[in-house]
Amino acid sequence: MAQIKGIIRDGVSGERVAAKVHVLGSGGQFLHPGNSLLKVGPGAPFFYADGAFEVQTPRGAVDIVVERGTEYVPLRHTLYAPSGGAVEVDLLLERWVDLPEQRWYPGNTHIHYNELETRPEERLRLDTEVNDLSVTAVSILQRGQIPYASNAFPVGFMTDFSTDHRQVDCGEETRHNAHHGGYGHVMLLNLRNLVEPVSRGDLVSAFDPDYPPLCHACDDARTQGGIVIWCHNGNGLEAPVAAGLGKLHAFNLFDPCWKDLEYDLWYKLLNCGIRLPASTGSDWYVCSNNRVYVQTEGRFTYKSWLEGLQAGRTFITNGPALWLEVEGEGPGAQIEGREKVAVVVRWRSHYALDRVEVVRDGMVVGERVLAGDDQWEGAWAVDVDMAGDGWVAARVFGMARDSFGQAVYAHASPVYLGGGIPAGQAGDAAAFFASRIAAAGEKIARYGRFTTDAQREEVLHLFEAGRKIYAKLEKDYG
Repeated sequence: MAQIKGIIRDGVSGERVAAKVHVLGSGGQFLHPGNSLLKVGPGAPFFYADGAFEVQTPRGAVDIVVERGTEYVPLRHTLYAPSGGAVEVDLLLERWVDLPEQRWYPGNTHIHYNELETRPEERLRLDTEVNDLSVTAVSILQRGQIPYASNAFPVGFMTDFSTDHRQVDCGEETRHNAHHGGYGHVMLLNLRNLVEPVSRGDLVSAFDPDYPPLCHACDDARTQGGIVIWCHNGNGLEAPVAAGLGKLHAFNLFDPCWKDLEYDLWYKLLNCGIRLPASTGSDWYVCSNNRVYVQTEGRFTYKSWLEGLQAGRTFITNGPALWLEVEGEGPGAQIEGREKVAVVVRWRSHYALDRVEVVRDGMVVGERVLAGDDQWEGAWAVDVDMAGDGWVAARVFGMARDSFGQAVYAHASPVYLGGGIPAGQAGDAAAFFASRIAAAGEKIARYGRFTTDAQREEVLHLFEAGRKIYAKLEKDYG
């Protein structure tokens, strides 16, 4: 057996950097150090390496792949291992883009470690570096008495894990599941104190009441200066209620995988004039390259990053970089309503892209099929007919798959025109939510479990308040 000794360095600074590594022996076996942390998720197996690694391998060809975040070119190296002795190899990683130089900083707003994780502190420290995240939000949650490893972290900003360039927070996923569908799931970030209860309903026990509603948790978090993000549960009964009542700051999409339901829901909320920036996370572990890029004003801090998120200066991606300008303004901006707007979309990607689209008020109004050099980098200027107020966004897709086995994509948050409410779309979107909330109220009245009539009436009153918002919008625009 030979010993492979790898040193991983940044190609510019020469400094050692953490990364994830895939080593394939001559017999096709995945090789890794016995004490290494392994990547979690689909696709090819990797192990985490804090700048260096050693593996034992039989004689023959050895393939090495090294990846760090999404802004470095994946390094592929093949060597021949002798029957014995040591082989040392320097592995230099090169960037294909440096988005923080442009004040765009990547974050993952939704991470948990399950009860089988035995080294959560080590994993959290490596996750921020291996995945090259400026902001990492790990969160506590509750399902029965399961001792999730990430629940051991204290709620709040984690100074012991943070640096000037890596900000780490422990938030909370407050949730409700029930036999009648459940209210949904919400991420709470930037908390000072735990928001109780963490879960309610079936997530606690078969007899736990469907109370309090998630909106109460949103209010509690906001009074602490916290950030509220709806996450990965487009079917949650309370999603349109919380959005309509102004309880949310952002909406997690592709969290942890693509679901048309959630994009359709998000587009309809935008069509109702509810400005929810796009965010994303990976849920159980960093099991994908999902990240939200936020453009800050001035120096990067967790505070400035959260302010940029709330302002809507975001795009979500699992790799490609995407920039949107409407009349010279970027995502989150509001400009004067007009009949036609000049839209410029720019993109850059390590993996080939196949299509870029411009979305106006939830509908694709411009599409460009990419070929040649444009699949990796390009720009597209197009005039979009608006016919009044509304919003414009952009998205890109590729058939290429990353090492998690996911097709590459990116989606920019909208630029808003005028009041941001498209007259031709708002009525139908509002009618959809008014009907959905009314049906949810009927479910809760019939099947909800409460300990007092007052609890039931409080929840039903909350849902009715949300329904009235959309009913008025439907009347105004229908």
